[in-house]
Amino acid sequence: MNNLLPTTKEDMIERGWGSLDVILITGDAYVDHPSYGTALIGRVLESEGFKVGIIAQPDPDDLQAFRKLGEPRLFFGVTAGNLDSMVANYTANKKIRSDDEYSPGGKPGLRPDRATLIYTNRIRQAFGKVPIVLGGVEASMRRLAHYDYWSDTVRRSILLDSKADMLIYGMGERQVVEIAKRLNSGDGIKGLNDIRGTVIVRNSVESFSGAVIIPDFEIAKSVKTKFNEALRLSYFENDPVRGRAVIQRHAERFVIQLPPAKPLSTKEMDAVYALPFTRRPHPSYAKEGGIPGFEAIKFSVVSHRGCPGECSFCSLYAHQGRIIQSRSAHSILKEIEQIASQLDFSGTITDIGGPTANLYEAHCALWGDKGTCKDRHCLVPEKCKSLKLGYPETVDLWRCAMKIPRVKHIFVGSGLRYDLLNDKESDEYLRELCEHHVSGQLKVAPEHCQAHVLSLMRKPQFNVYESFVEKFDKVNRQLSKKQFIVNYFIIGHPGATLGDSLTLALKLKMMHVYPEQIQDFIPLPMTVSGAMYYTENDPFSGNKVYVAKNLRDRKLHRALIQFKNPDNKRYVIEALRRLNKMNLMKEFYH
Repeated sequence: MNNLLPTTKEDMIERGWGSLDVILITGDAYVDHPSYGTALIGRVLESEGFKVGIIAQPDPDDLQAFRKLGEPRLFFGVTAGNLDSMVANYTANKKIRSDDEYSPGGKPGLRPDRATLIYTNRIRQAFGKVPIVLGGVEASMRRLAHYDYWSDTVRRSILLDSKADMLIYGMGERQVVEIAKRLNSGDGIKGLNDIRGTVIVRNSVESFSGAVIIPDFEIAKSVKTKFNEALRLSYFENDPVRGRAVIQRHAERFVIQLPPAKPLSTKEMDAVYALPFTRRPHPSYAKEGGIPGFEAIKFSVVSHRGCPGECSFCSLYAHQGRIIQSRSAHSILKEIEQIASQLDFSGTITDIGGPTANLYEAHCALWGDKGTCKDRHCLVPEKCKSLKLGYPETVDLWRCAMKIPRVKHIFVGSGLRYDLLNDKESDEYLRELCEHHVSGQLKVAPEHCQAHVLSLMRKPQFNVYESFVEKFDKVNRQLSKKQFIVNYFIIGHPGATLGDSLTLALKLKMMHVYPEQIQDFIPLPMTVSGAMYYTENDPFSGNKVYVAKNLRDRKLHRALIQFKNPDNKRYVIEALRRLNKMNLMKEFYH
């Protein structure tokens, strides 16, 4: 029998199913691997006894593509995929991307713009009143009024624009199972008013006492200070322990964000990752060249979720949350054994990690009863003393994993928080990492060197990065290894002027660092940096923030950092002329 979840009527017949309970529609290709959200949610529902099918990347112009599995008994689940569809389809400069790593052969154009809206609209055309539940990062990060960079407007909650019935935000295992069980028991979808981690729309809010009321959509759209107020108020409620419901009026209706779902326990995490994933794409993609994104994670393992870093430009705080949720070592080792048994396994585990690799087993005694702190950050301006890192557990995990037959190498491919590798507590971890688990290059993200920019980003100051570089080089000299740091920088982030980019370029040149990895800032929906970009003010301090919105200006920022690229010379000259710094030409070109 085909062990994949059904994607055709023939698959259903093979299982002896005449109909399905839930149909999941996704903008990604179907890859039956726990790193792909649709597969994970499908397997979780399957484990609870529900009949689940998947329609991957349906042609939005063909209603039959949405009817191919029939009408589900309970609901349609809709997601744009692992990425927001606008991020997947367009660069930071709003140009159409030439590829899509989540599509067969990397082919672009198989995921429509605003996929969540398009798919939901087509389902309504095909089936009428069938219940529809939204999920995934696109829905999660557009759940309230938000700034949309691609249209340069403030848009309504995606739940209203899509006309779906419910929205799941964050990691959705708990929510989707409860929704399915409640509908299965006879509850109507309009009566589901108390499921944590969901967003609903109602005509009245009298029964939602104690909720936080944020500025109406119409006000937030027209008054930028009110937009920032709405983001700030909702930001503080994004905690699964102390968070309250958030209500935002849209015309005559109310969008209600219920408190976040409780994090999964280690036991629950282990159970999710032990589900019977085939760990491969649907075989129909083989003739099209496979799925490029899958190849990058094929032999990798997710060890944990969440990140307490709260970087302003990152959506993790609002999606996975600040509380770290780690799998047990036993669960991770069992998955590595499964990978090592695959015929095409070459001996290298490419990653054991999560959003930040060196936060596995990190914990705080306050998280269980009080949640994350509302008035302080876990990692900036420095690590809170209450946050305990799981370095001994990680080193033990690595050593046990290396004993698994056929495993020759285990590398850490995820990025690391370099600011957590500077003290004595990290000595053994860093040495073990450098000696055995760096593939020659280690990824870190200093992002910038200017103090005021880093503060707006909520990143450590640059001297912390410089200290780490010294320590990393020292450890590698002791080990007689020649290994390098791959640095990630962001250009065009709010607060960064052209002069700041010049300072960064000169600083890196002095350090003999010539970065190839530079990210053009994208103002993602519902992020702090996205709000700064739109309003040109810090939503927390209210201070004015400079923003480079002109694409030409951003090109000049990039050219200064990557001055060694011959194509950038004319832009470097233009930047220096703007800054009245032509005397610095000799610093770049001898």
